[in-house]
Amino acid sequence: MLKKLDLETPPGETLLDVTAELRTIISESGVEAGICALVVPHTTAGITLNSNLDAATPADILAELKRLVPTRVDFQHQYDTPADAAGHIKASLVGNSVTLAIAGGELLVGWSQSVLFCEFDGPRRRQLQVKIIAG
Repeated sequence: MLKKLDLETPPGETLLDVTAELRTIISESGVEAGICALVVPHTTAGITLNSNLDAATPADILAELKRLVPTRVDFQHQYDTPADAAGHIKASLVGNSVTLAIAGGELLVGWSQSVLFCEFDGPRRRQLQVKIIAG
């Protein structure tokens, strides 16, 4: 089963917790055991699994990515804006896919883990592709 989760992201950079939406998709699929494969089909967005218990964790992740890849005007590729160029690099560092197990009809993540959609060049209309594979 392939489901597309539509997202509206705010201006700038943000990490959006999509765990609840994924749990709903898995529940509606009826799959008791299998795989949940997530793919972000965008070049300035990504996906990661990390803690969202403390609101400072996503803020720290974004701050560190901004430190590692600051928005600047000396990028060689400037098709859109300097933020767009930095977003391409951040998306490559974070990655565009995550694969998680499903057991007992539940997404298998740690008690403090959340699935975080990473926006590096908002505001945008985004999509997260969710593939549920039984077995």
